[in-house]
Amino acid sequence: MLGSLAKKIFGSSNDRRVKGYRPRVAQINALEPEIAALSDEALRARTEMLKAELAAGKSLDDILVPAFATVREAAKRVLGQRHFDVQLIGGMVMHDGGISEMKTGEGKTLVATAPVYLNALDGKGVHVVTVNDYLASRDAEWMGRVYRFLGLSVGTIVHGLDDEQRKAAYTCDITYGTNNEFGFDYLRDNMKYEMSQLSQRGHNYAIVDEVDSILIDEARTPLIISGPVDDRSELYVAVDGVMPLLDPSHYDLDEKQRTVSLTEEGNEFVEDAMRAAGILKEGDLYDAHNVTLVHHVTQALRAHTLFTRDKDYIVKNDEVVIIDEFTGRMMQGRRYSEGLHQALEAKERVTIQPENQTLASITFQNYFRLYKKLAGMTGTASTEADEFAEIYKLDVVDIPTNKEIERVDEDDEVYRSVEEKYQAIIKEIGKAHERHQPVLVGTGSIEKSEYLAEMLVKAGYTPLDYSDPNALTDVYKAAREGRVTKRFAVLNARFHEQEAYIVAEAGVPGAITIATNMAGRGTDIKLGGNVEMRVEKELAGVPEGPERDVAIEAIKAEIAENRAKVLASGEPADPEAGRKKDLPGGLYIIGTERHESRRIDNQLRGRSGRQGDPGRSKFYLSLKDDLMRIFGSDRMDGMLQKLGLEQGEAIIHPWINRAIEKAQQKVEARNFDMRKNVLKYDNVMNDQRKVVFEQRREFMGQDSVRETVDDMREGVVDDIVTRHIPPDTYAEQWDAEGLRESAKQILNLDIPAEDWVKEEGIADEEIRERLMKLAETAYQERVEKNGAEVSAYIEKQVLLQSLDHLWREHLVTLDHLRQVVGWRGIAQRDPLNEYKSEAFELFNGLVASLREQVTGQLSRIEVMFQQDEAPPMESPSLPPMFAQHLDPVTGENEMAYAGGTGSDGGGGPAYGYAGQALSADAAVLERDPTDESTWGRVGRNEPCPCGSGKKYKHCHGSFQA
Repeated sequence: MLGSLAKKIFGSSNDRRVKGYRPRVAQINALEPEIAALSDEALRARTEMLKAELAAGKSLDDILVPAFATVREAAKRVLGQRHFDVQLIGGMVMHDGGISEMKTGEGKTLVATAPVYLNALDGKGVHVVTVNDYLASRDAEWMGRVYRFLGLSVGTIVHGLDDEQRKAAYTCDITYGTNNEFGFDYLRDNMKYEMSQLSQRGHNYAIVDEVDSILIDEARTPLIISGPVDDRSELYVAVDGVMPLLDPSHYDLDEKQRTVSLTEEGNEFVEDAMRAAGILKEGDLYDAHNVTLVHHVTQALRAHTLFTRDKDYIVKNDEVVIIDEFTGRMMQGRRYSEGLHQALEAKERVTIQPENQTLASITFQNYFRLYKKLAGMTGTASTEADEFAEIYKLDVVDIPTNKEIERVDEDDEVYRSVEEKYQAIIKEIGKAHERHQPVLVGTGSIEKSEYLAEMLVKAGYTPLDYSDPNALTDVYKAAREGRVTKRFAVLNARFHEQEAYIVAEAGVPGAITIATNMAGRGTDIKLGGNVEMRVEKELAGVPEGPERDVAIEAIKAEIAENRAKVLASGEPADPEAGRKKDLPGGLYIIGTERHESRRIDNQLRGRSGRQGDPGRSKFYLSLKDDLMRIFGSDRMDGMLQKLGLEQGEAIIHPWINRAIEKAQQKVEARNFDMRKNVLKYDNVMNDQRKVVFEQRREFMGQDSVRETVDDMREGVVDDIVTRHIPPDTYAEQWDAEGLRESAKQILNLDIPAEDWVKEEGIADEEIRERLMKLAETAYQERVEKNGAEVSAYIEKQVLLQSLDHLWREHLVTLDHLRQVVGWRGIAQRDPLNEYKSEAFELFNGLVASLREQVTGQLSRIEVMFQQDEAPPMESPSLPPMFAQHLDPVTGENEMAYAGGTGSDGGGGPAYGYAGQALSADAAVLERDPTDESTWGRVGRNEPCPCGSGKKYKHCHGSFQA
């Protein structure tokens, strides 16, 4: 009570923070008359003036007021849009490295121009991150007009660009792109061999649009670049040979959960069998350096106990082909990941296909924490404020709306069964459609959106073919004539230009749009229609002139008329139904279930009521929904039966809303804990990644790495001597033969180790000095023979390539360690601490292996070229690579060819996602357009294999097919 009283008197912390920005807003407004009087040239000249002030020692904060005033005037002249006061506040929050929470329709895209312009003035580059290529291109072109007017350069990073185009875009003052593209470019840059090949020039300042989507939803899955791995078929075959020796007492099998694990007796048996077979060379199976063997044993055990030939897979044409458990069809081209498919191939004695290994990976959490300053904007962030603060050190500030929100959010309707819920939704859609009220129906998944679409089709509605650019013509015509069309659109995939167009037009009278929670974000729904979208689509071929102007005015008049109809489409009061007040027109939001996160529900609701428009929202629930089921709907069902709730009746009460909100809070807290736990493990790898990447860049930036190579050689000599002449031992205990063999194998030196050891009074330090001198002399002779310039080039390439090879192997080992370390919990040991400890040991092993590998290679390398010829000095090309990021909504792999062909390390024309999705292990094999059994798993946004030219989801993959 005291807290609420203090809040009323002093305002909330958010109110006080917003109030703190008001004085600077007043200063910006005071400058407006002066700046408005400037000519275009004088306004543009202010950019150089502000840069000069920065160069003279002023900070960005010092020039914020004149910079914001300048960009506001430029937006007025170029776009015809003037920043509202609240938009200036939103820009200041983002400049301060915070998140501006602004409701849908408040103009977040325009808001970003002020902090972007200000932070671009120091010349270090600003990245504006969007959720898809369409929005990146749209915003870069749209807002880029303002920046270019003021003399700043703008670049765009999208699929399909080669390295030179990317480098040019990153060199610009402001660069737009998607989170995936920025992350993959960072990983690829850290696989190149010359500083001149790098695309990105640092991580100075980034503004993330739809920040909750990118930093929370998308961050659930890491970015991974993978490539072909060295041939390990012999290891798969060797481990597979142990499996037939096991009996059921050696493992615990749970066929229901499809899990299997070795028993204690089984572990001992496998260790003994692998030692006898020469597979386990040293230590125990579960030692950190043997963790890859554990992974191979686990996958081989799964292959032999959980997978049955001719049921789970068949063997055909020297291949293991997966059988779909639901359809019974062969899934040609699909392969199990993480070595399981190779284990099945070893089991069936067919040719073992190479697997892909992780070449580089990073989570969005750790990528975006690279930026010196990070900011974001979205309509829904407050419910995740704790996570933003803890993970990203970002404060969320709720920015007031320019106009009061007029949307009515009704209480939820709860039904006993799913069928009753959907019948009520279809009925409600029909009632709204009769009134010509546009309806946006939000679903939680693709399957549920298609189920609802099927029900609408059965109810007499027809789906819009929105691959047709003229799909909405009939809807417009019907709106003008007051007819009911019974047409609807389904948006359930990722973002594309045509889908953004459909979302923008979801506010026309009578429009029915079904969308998943993620579809169409970044596009405003304007009542009556969207003038810009329609002009862009309908007048694309009409040149500037009177004819185009007349057509634009006709579109504006039609949209104004349609807007009036939408505003008048509210539902009148119905005393018999217990509703005493009229319900408003505007966009009607219908939710088909509550999401685990309140933020997702708020996103859906926020599509209605933009810029003071009226609107309405209601959620329809059933006791069988996931959220309701998890939180004890069985008890509620029994209670409702006793209360006499009949078929088709719903329970509606504010208490239900509050109970659901508390349930959502519990799930949000649980999910946050899960993401924090994943991040804790990734942070271990991230610490090592930063060390490797920073060291690698340091090597790339040096003209010569001779000093590093010399240090490594000295370290190797120390290791050799310590290994064979342990400290505080007698000469009789020294391993002279081992010392000679190691010197020969690693340093390419033939030393009289036995004679040295026999010398009277010789000490280990003297042997170390002798070996060091011989190694240095031999290497110097090799340098003189090859030439100083060539040797410097070779040293650098060997060092970088050895580091890359060992780092990739290290990533695989850490991945395998992560999979098995959880078992340590059974022994009452903290798996995270165990992971940290063993990862540290493995990293030390990587450093030692790097020293030894580099020294060994450089001690043997011979340069073969004629004395009168110049040696080849080109950097090696990157290997073939695939970029992967799992779509958190669909669960599908978004696989893309990520380059690696050609000496420039660029991807050429194939760079980016240009066709079929690739599985984690191999490209999809050739599909027969007439035989669906050869298609395998088709990506929803791929061209349909039948050859129709449509996307698969609109053709054989649609709900009507």
